[in-house]
Amino acid sequence: MKDWRRTHYSGEITPEMEGSEVVVAGWIHEVRDLGGVAFVVLRDREGKAQITIPKKKVPEELAEKMTSLVRESVVMVRGNIQKDERAPGNFELIPNDMKILSESKTPLPMDVSGKVNAELDTRLNSRYMDLRKPEINAIFKIRSVALTEVRNYLESQGYIEITTPKMVATATEGGTDLFPISYFEKEAFLNQSPQLFKQIMMASGLDKVYEIGPIFRAEEHDTNRHLNESISIDIESAFSDHNDVMKLLEEMIHHVTKNVEERCQSELRALEHNLIVPETPFERIKYEEAIDIAGDHGVEVVWGDDIPTAGEKAVGEEIGTYYYIVDWPSEIKPFYALPEPENQELSRAFDLMHPRFELSSGAQRVHKIKLLEKRMLNQDLDPEDFEFYLNAFRYGMPPHAGWGVGAERLLMALTGKKNIREVTLFPRDRNRLTP
Repeated sequence: MKDWRRTHYSGEITPEMEGSEVVVAGWIHEVRDLGGVAFVVLRDREGKAQITIPKKKVPEELAEKMTSLVRESVVMVRGNIQKDERAPGNFELIPNDMKILSESKTPLPMDVSGKVNAELDTRLNSRYMDLRKPEINAIFKIRSVALTEVRNYLESQGYIEITTPKMVATATEGGTDLFPISYFEKEAFLNQSPQLFKQIMMASGLDKVYEIGPIFRAEEHDTNRHLNESISIDIESAFSDHNDVMKLLEEMIHHVTKNVEERCQSELRALEHNLIVPETPFERIKYEEAIDIAGDHGVEVVWGDDIPTAGEKAVGEEIGTYYYIVDWPSEIKPFYALPEPENQELSRAFDLMHPRFELSSGAQRVHKIKLLEKRMLNQDLDPEDFEFYLNAFRYGMPPHAGWGVGAERLLMALTGKKNIREVTLFPRDRNRLTP
């Protein structure tokens, strides 16, 4: 008895393999019966394979079995490769045998052929079906490459991967945008950020650390750029300032984009997205300049206020590529952002902007405990609530800086998608908790 194990994905088969017998496995994408000949298109993660059934050459029982297949059923097909320039990949399979592994129910919850579009909510409710579409599948292949290249780059720069707690006793930055959870006899929260823990690591002697992990924010946003659970790419670097980590960030973005552009050409074609690798260094504009540009486009921003979405869009349209906003007012940045020694009104904080949205925020941090406590009090935070964090600053804390990048927003930049839910496998927002 012949072994029923897949030997090839569709993308591994070439016309030069003509005459070879292979076993392919996947989902039935399409069935066409033209009388004397029938065609079955099988889809796997690498693409599609056309199975051609000349009814005079294929046993009648096998031909009937194959032409009666229900779309999206899962099968294995054993067949011989034959050159055919009209078929996907320039080859077809002449079947010798077939095994039905799972028969699909009908009707389907949504169409995956691309002939009938579905609303995003419908797609997310049946994400397992949505992911069968090549252009959706491509997003998450790009995601895998992107995060691998983030790790490759940071490791090449001497960074050590860490994992920090996701259940905490106090807010990272104060405020009320927290998800409370029951933790035995205590109240705890899902962590907003690894910020406090990665800063604590700067007192450990490890110097340079990074983390790729989930963060949770209970903000009641309902936009195409916000989620309540997302993945954050974070770094912290000792004996560094804001300029050092900005350089690291732009070089990482360049590295990741270049590798995605080189390694994911078929996925980018499926998305019909022309990915441009940004040149470095990125332009830096001051907060003051940014609000002036916004004002020139009819979006008035009072000095000391955050820049609204319309203002970000106006500046992004003018710059046209990645850019930094620097010299932010100290009062609107977190307590751990270091004020400029020469001008305490400004901070050594920065935001990395994509033309369509904010991609990252970071800063050189306050590393002297008296200033850190003062900054907390100025923002109505009680230092006693942060004792576990402040203790790390009492016994020798070097100057340090860091940033966080939203992985989903990075993926939006790499794929051209305009809604963050599209690039998230199972998004969590104020309206969605399943699937």
